[in-house]
Amino acid sequence: MELFETKLILAIFAPALLVVLFTRVTYHHIVGLILTVALIAASVYAGYTHNWLLYIADALSLTVGFWYAKRMVKHARKEIEPD
Repeated sequence: MELFETKLILAIFAPALLVVLFTRVTYHHIVGLILTVALIAASVYAGYTHNWLLYIADALSLTVGFWYAKRMVKHARKEIEPD
């Protein structure tokens, strides 16, 4: 497997998982998103990302991760505070 393929697979899964992880740690989905974007920005600044396809994969993964984290927080709040 080439280096680009490995980076692409990581760009598809890692940001979504990081958003969920940071959301679980901070109990807030927006903070999880901001921390993940900061990590991705640092990796881009360091030169680990060179291709627009990787940027698009990161963005899509961030979107999916944010959607899932928001759903997860909403479900957790619903369990704590029943109607």
